[in-house]
Amino acid sequence: MKKNNKYVIVVSYDAFSKDNWESAASKPNLAKLIERGASTNLMKSVYPTLTYVIHSSYVTGVYPDRHGVFHNNPFQPFVPENDQKWHWFRSDIQAPTVYEAAGSKGLTTAGLLWPVSGKADIHFNIPEIKAIKNENQALKILKSGSKLFTMQMELKYGKVRQGIQQPYLDDFTTLCAVDTIKKKKPNLLLMHLIDLDDTKHLYGTKGPHIEEIIERMDRRIGDLIQATIDADIYEETTFIIVGDHSQLDVQYKVYLNRILYEEGLIYEENGNWHWRAYVQSAGGAAYLHVQPGDVEAEKIALTILQDAARNEAYGIEAILSAEELQEFHVASKFRYMIEAKEGYAFEDDHLQEAVVDLHALGEKYATHGYSPDKADYTSNLIISGNGVKAGSTIGEACVVDIGPTIAHILDVDFANTDGRALTEIFKR
Repeated sequence: MKKNNKYVIVVSYDAFSKDNWESAASKPNLAKLIERGASTNLMKSVYPTLTYVIHSSYVTGVYPDRHGVFHNNPFQPFVPENDQKWHWFRSDIQAPTVYEAAGSKGLTTAGLLWPVSGKADIHFNIPEIKAIKNENQALKILKSGSKLFTMQMELKYGKVRQGIQQPYLDDFTTLCAVDTIKKKKPNLLLMHLIDLDDTKHLYGTKGPHIEEIIERMDRRIGDLIQATIDADIYEETTFIIVGDHSQLDVQYKVYLNRILYEEGLIYEENGNWHWRAYVQSAGGAAYLHVQPGDVEAEKIALTILQDAARNEAYGIEAILSAEELQEFHVASKFRYMIEAKEGYAFEDDHLQEAVVDLHALGEKYATHGYSPDKADYTSNLIISGNGVKAGSTIGEACVVDIGPTIAHILDVDFANTDGRALTEIFKR
């Protein structure tokens, strides 16, 4: 095929995990893609299993120790979660991206609510970005994306959206994608749908609410397929439907900074908070930050955490050393991470009581961030199109394989990655 006859649509379906596979595979549009392509529910993630870390690995084909996005949020001690900055901008990624590789070959690219894509070199770009404090949401997106394209989509479909509430946000993203496919025919379209992840966080991983979302997801994918038919590019389009991480149900929220505070490693002075050691939580995992050169604080913090690990109440599964983190390709600046047991998740607040039983409060909650080695913690991947061996099985794959596989389909140069193109699923 000529380069202008090749199209890839990547649907990142946040939290589309192994436990959703059976339900999803029975839905008409996903079943069609599976039948026509290759699939697996053994997609392994990176550590910690957070959306922005993973999406950076998708587009770069490298692990976090190379792309530099180690968390959804830069480290911001004592800043409430709702007021924290995120890794919104392309400049946060310290590695080449597959969309830039495609663009440099003359291919057209589009990004819709794609994480870490603010001010990226994407032709048609509405980045995933959130106003904080007194910022204006619309203005912030306009400044960080493709102004004319964003304005056009907002004028056409903005009334569908209700802030970031679901299912309206994903409906808006899908309408924008359908319009973009028909009008722009981008060679590479990256889009992020969040309905499933949001709902699992709020209501847990099991129940009729999950089935409803998977049905909505299937309808949206049907709309995308129909758009390629309407645009007369269906036969030349490869669909990649991918889940970034799983989620686990949580009964206990654990505030490890409360213990550090009680031991004097977090303290107040002249009305301001200070820290010698601080735990930055990532849901099912957490980073230990220590002030540079404060050897004593590191020693005290480790002793505190090791004592806590011996107490069942804190739900600590492991305290990982620098050597162990190296095997997970975690950035070398981190010497220790804490992994939570299933049923537990970490939070930052140092003034909250150390352990909160959500069930006692009548609350449901689920989250991610846990080690990708947790049992049955994989996600799903479907790659479907005319160039793919129909009905084939991918087996084990990793999120770092997505970028190289996109590059392979589009026939663009994308070397020096940690992942590999899944060439075995394609027809020769």
